Amino acid sequence: MSTLEDLAERVERLVLRHEELKRAQSLLERELDAVSTERDGLKARLALARTRIDALVARLPADTDS
Repeated sequence: MSTLEDLAERVERLVLRHEELKRAQSLLERELDAVSTERDGLKARLALARTRIDALVARLPADTDS
């Protein structure tokens, strides 16, 4: 009955591997959430900086040398 024991051992290894992969996926999902949050914050800061720059450019005097 060694084939049945071999099969049982393989199934056990597959179960352990599946659990490892589930943990890894969970960690990756949390990391993705963190990176997405950081990206969204950076995009918001960039939009604010663009607004400020546009406001400063609008305040520049017009070129009167022409």
